[in-house]
Amino acid sequence: MVLNPVISKLSGKLVVLASASPRRLEILRNAGLRFEVVPSWFKETLDKGLFKAPHEYAVETAKQKALEVARRMPFKHLKTPNIVIGADTIVTVDGMILEKPVDKHDAYRMLSSLSGKEHSVFTGVAIVLCHEKENEEVDYQLIDFYEETKVKFADLSEDMLWEYINSGEPMDKAGGYGIQALGGMLVESVHGDFLNVVGFPLNHFCKQLDLIYNHCTSSLDPESASVRLSHSGTNTPSVLAQPPPHLPAQSSHSPSSSAKHNPSPSPRPNSPSAGDTHHTHGSPSCSPLHKVKRKDSESEVGQSSWMLLNSLSKRREDREAELQDSDHTTLPLITSRGQVKEHEDSEPKKEDFQQIIELLDGFKASKALFTASELCVFDLLHDRPGLDAAQVAQEIKASVKGTECLLDACVSLGLLKSKERTCQKPVYENADLAVRFLRTDAPFSLHGYIQHCNGTVWPLFSHLESAVREGTNQHEKAFGKKSEDVFQDTYYNSQEMKLRFMNAMNSIAKVTGKAVATAFDLSSFKTACDLGGCTGAMAYEFTKAHPGLSVTVFDLPAVVEMSEHFHPLQMDNRVSFLAGDFFKDELPKADLYILARILHDWPDEKVHILLSKVSDACTPGCAVLIAETMLDGQTPYSALQSLNMLAQTEGRERTESKYADMLSKHGFGNARVVHTMNFLDAFIAIKI
Repeated sequence: MVLNPVISKLSGKLVVLASASPRRLEILRNAGLRFEVVPSWFKETLDKGLFKAPHEYAVETAKQKALEVARRMPFKHLKTPNIVIGADTIVTVDGMILEKPVDKHDAYRMLSSLSGKEHSVFTGVAIVLCHEKENEEVDYQLIDFYEETKVKFADLSEDMLWEYINSGEPMDKAGGYGIQALGGMLVESVHGDFLNVVGFPLNHFCKQLDLIYNHCTSSLDPESASVRLSHSGTNTPSVLAQPPPHLPAQSSHSPSSSAKHNPSPSPRPNSPSAGDTHHTHGSPSCSPLHKVKRKDSESEVGQSSWMLLNSLSKRREDREAELQDSDHTTLPLITSRGQVKEHEDSEPKKEDFQQIIELLDGFKASKALFTASELCVFDLLHDRPGLDAAQVAQEIKASVKGTECLLDACVSLGLLKSKERTCQKPVYENADLAVRFLRTDAPFSLHGYIQHCNGTVWPLFSHLESAVREGTNQHEKAFGKKSEDVFQDTYYNSQEMKLRFMNAMNSIAKVTGKAVATAFDLSSFKTACDLGGCTGAMAYEFTKAHPGLSVTVFDLPAVVEMSEHFHPLQMDNRVSFLAGDFFKDELPKADLYILARILHDWPDEKVHILLSKVSDACTPGCAVLIAETMLDGQTPYSALQSLNMLAQTEGRERTESKYADMLSKHGFGNARVVHTMNFLDAFIAIKI
């Protein structure tokens, strides 16, 4: 079974993957599926104790991920997808569910528990079909299933365990290993779908698509909005056409043990038993889940429409108590944006108050990080772990009182760890975050970027109110002189400032470069030009990811002459440097032009000048790849980054659709975007 028989059915449809996993993205792209990536905001905090079997937890998580994106897109993105795909992969051994490790010790715990044993890898998949009607309503249908693969680990020695953990690979993998990479060395045998272990059961997914588009005859019934869907013994949101006086009694269902391999047809939604329908794992169920009206980018759920919210509770006892007291519960009203309306004079929720406090104190956390980095605290504790506050104070030439406050603040932020000693002062050492990102010599050190934030961004952001009022950058207020050209007047006006800025750009490029370089299949391109490529860190990531590609870094002479300070120990002769001004000089010829964190520095008129020059240098089939923080609500920091550009430059962050529109004016089309969830998003368009 392959995807080809149903690919034509998906032609022209907006297919969305509700996941930032590069492994799922690669699996589906290799299958020929065209889709957008919109990572889900659903917080994976479901109580595992509420599920009778591990696969139920994976399916429920996948379902919530897909539903969150399906409901968000019509209002945040102003477009309704046709299909949203959600997935969640877990590893289980000895009755325990293993997700992604939080640190190296957690990775060691997971991998030790797998050593010499057979374990199961479950991937739950949810497919949400969205049907936009003429009356601006959107009907949602849900299909979900799971796949299980058995994996046997070899007996692992301590040396092998720690060598693998120290490679860094386990940190973003369920169960702490990636079978498609170095983790494959740990595996003795696999029984079942290999791609399921990688992160997505492609074969089972294709069969479901075939059932949906070639065999599913069930249709949406506009009168069936009160159908309640239930899966794996858990209750999902229901839509009630009119607000009833009391909550209805809940029903629970146990999945059939043979449901995965023996599909049976689901009852029609308006059949007598539709309210008690269980969605089998092997066949799609075509029942409406939720109806929403779209109008002026708002959600209208009807003047008297109410929703019964039956979310999983944190404690089983709370859940049972809620069911017992359901006859006395008042249904919450859903606002036009899908939020539960609270009374303004009601007692504030603890979590809401905590969120506001975190926002109020956010600048203190930033400055504590900046100060500790400026004083080289993380480098000191890397070289000499286990110092107390007085010893640290002596080394950084600061007061004991101030140093103690700073160290404790860093502990509270998860940057340091403290160890209490009997009748002695506590001692400090770096936490994993500091080891990986805050040491100056760490492979992915952000020390340079932190210095830039502290020395340049912080003073500028202190004048944000003026920036908002005036709509201009704040260099004159922050540094005492007006800046006509931010780069020449500020970042490059001295060797010290230039090195600090280049170090900052180098830090960000090293951390984000791999995600950008691997976002798309670039095998058809042989030459690339990284415009404003600074130290070449991004270019080196592109040549590492694409062996057949050579990259020319094109930047100002003042930058190119300093780039040798940042060259890697092992030089790559496929990366070269050329001095020039991309606004004034002729651009080097290339198949692919890379613009990483460049366009956000400039206003629209200058961006059009640059894109026009790129277009003139391109022939049909060439491409431009933009790496920026897209203002599409994918990441919580995207809007903050836009404020950052307001205070710093004459430019701005832009949306994916804005970039597509700008590029279309210069002959570029077939635009695609990947939200990497790694600070920068990747956008590519082809010269037509």
